[in-house]
Amino acid sequence: MADPFNILILNQISQNGLKRLPAERYHVSKDAIQPDAIMVRSADMHSMDIPQSVRAIGRAGAGTNNIPVKAMSARGVPVFNAPGANANAVKELVLAGMLLAARNIGGAMKFVSSLDPRDPTMEKKVEDGKKNFAGYELAGHTLGVIGLGKIGCLVADVAIKLGMNVLGYDPEITVDAAWSLPSQVRKANSVSEVLKNANFVSMHVPLVDATRKMINAEMLGHARHGAVLLNFSREGVVDEAAVLAALEAKKLGAYVCDFPSTHVNNHPHVIALPHLGASTREAEENCAVMVADQLREYLEHGNVQNAVNFPSVVMPRESNFRIAVANSNVPNMVGQISTTMANAGLNIHNMVNKSRGEMAYTLVDVDSQVKQSVIDAIASIAGVLAVRYLPLES
Repeated sequence: MADPFNILILNQISQNGLKRLPAERYHVSKDAIQPDAIMVRSADMHSMDIPQSVRAIGRAGAGTNNIPVKAMSARGVPVFNAPGANANAVKELVLAGMLLAARNIGGAMKFVSSLDPRDPTMEKKVEDGKKNFAGYELAGHTLGVIGLGKIGCLVADVAIKLGMNVLGYDPEITVDAAWSLPSQVRKANSVSEVLKNANFVSMHVPLVDATRKMINAEMLGHARHGAVLLNFSREGVVDEAAVLAALEAKKLGAYVCDFPSTHVNNHPHVIALPHLGASTREAEENCAVMVADQLREYLEHGNVQNAVNFPSVVMPRESNFRIAVANSNVPNMVGQISTTMANAGLNIHNMVNKSRGEMAYTLVDVDSQVKQSVIDAIASIAGVLAVRYLPLES
């Protein structure tokens, strides 16, 4: 029997997720010394000395800002995440955010909590004070959704069911997302078009160079008077100074976010929540199960799904003998790998090669056992980052 895989756990991971890793094949521990893989939620790995034994990292969530993805790519280590696993949880919180803003619920709750229940005039004060918190209904208003991935599509769908008009913008929408997007969503051609036409604007984009401070002073100049901006994406996709200026000028009516900060906290028109987006039992379990399954597929079979730095490569087993190669996306890599195998007398039964940016990944099934000398020869090819031999147990 092959040696078990050692999995290092950096955060509390749902037990239902860890159960996806069978105990006879996987040793899961918070203090694994030479781990084959790491499972993480929010722990910051940038200052961590990640062991050379690590073959994969699984983030039980969507964002991977806490993981040194570029450094892992240079080592040929895929970083998996769980896109969409927490989508319903975030969707429900966005809906709550819209209701909090539209109905002035936060202010109303503070007002009621300030009243003395022993005061015989409390009921009169309630009736006199409620006029200060009159709001408006969501139905008939327009929601702009920036980013139409799994979460954005769910937010659009629930808004339509509440009688809202929905305007969506995503220049890189996937085919799967397009299929799941409700037909009533009107397409916008720019962020500024969304801001010009929406009463509520909800952000659902990853934090990358292209989206950093996507909502800035220039963009907010296009916003409808009194619009509500919702950010359950990442703190950095908005320019907080510009948002505060827009609130002071009453250009924005409210800013609802999941990211308290020294800038926005306690502002009268900011509703800040403590990173609650994926904080439900269901979301944590879904993320853990999804990433555990992905790690297992990769460690045992070399298949790659939902890696943020690798192409998706899934090849059904047609042989007991498989080689997985991660390499720089440069010319003649497949030719060199194939030639090395041919020189060793190996017959290629099946092969899949795909690339993503600077990274390429190849799975090869061969008809006979592979000697360590062949693995070493492939590893010595310039541009090869990592090689693994994945034989099935007989």
